[in-house]
Amino acid sequence: MNTKLSLSVFLGVLAGGLGFAGSAQAFYFETHLLNQDSYDPGGDVLLDYVKVDGNIFSDFALVNRANIIHNDEYTGGNTGAASSDMGPLATVGTSAEDPTNEDIVTSLGNNNLNSIIDGEDTGSFAIDLWFDRRVDNLFLWERGMNSALTIQAIDQQGNNLNNTFTIARDGWDDAGFRINTLEIANTRNHVQQVGSRGVSLADLGLDPSERSIGGIRVSAAWSESDGPGDLDLRKWYNGPDWKVVGAAVPEPGMIFGLGAIGAGLVASNLRKKGNKA
Repeated sequence: MNTKLSLSVFLGVLAGGLGFAGSAQAFYFETHLLNQDSYDPGGDVLLDYVKVDGNIFSDFALVNRANIIHNDEYTGGNTGAASSDMGPLATVGTSAEDPTNEDIVTSLGNNNLNSIIDGEDTGSFAIDLWFDRRVDNLFLWERGMNSALTIQAIDQQGNNLNNTFTIARDGWDDAGFRINTLEIANTRNHVQQVGSRGVSLADLGLDPSERSIGGIRVSAAWSESDGPGDLDLRKWYNGPDWKVVGAAVPEPGMIFGLGAIGAGLVASNLRKKGNKA
């Protein structure tokens, strides 16, 4: 299948018709690495493509602008909230305990899944991110698979477009790889499993007619009531360590063409059903 197929068009066809993803539920995807069989958890872990229901998507939009709205102050040790982090042997990314907007872009604006934003357990942050192209769905990864993360769509000025969506701490799927970064331990043996989750425009509370977005706000906030005994696991942020890329939206002409193809597939299926009747 064409790797530049609009993911929201594809999800709409899966749902039984045309249009864009209309059901608000985070979706599962498979992560495939360029160095799948030989990657070093402490080095560059390079994203090649993802699979959604067996279909390949590799046209990613990367973060190219960031604005730190709030980030708890770093005063040494395990303080602060969000920092730039990377593998001790990685060549792509940066490491900064008190990151600037430029550091955030350096960490997220690449396909190295071992170049991440590291969150501290008791920290609070909110960061606006924009992509180099408009996106219709988001792919997110979280090291440790034990922390919640909140997403909200924003416009080019950073204004919120609709409601927030939180991936619960128990809402991550196993992404099938592990990483080690400078933040957790500068050793080759200290590695953690990575989880993944896809987020659609519908998850962000956007109308299906809103076919793409340019940016998102990512946030997490710890409180003393959070923890294993808290029945609302969605609130247990626990210092998320995360990476995000977007599914790039094709040019309008390409979307129209793919929509026509999808319409033909649906019509063909209906004819087949009619013939069987």
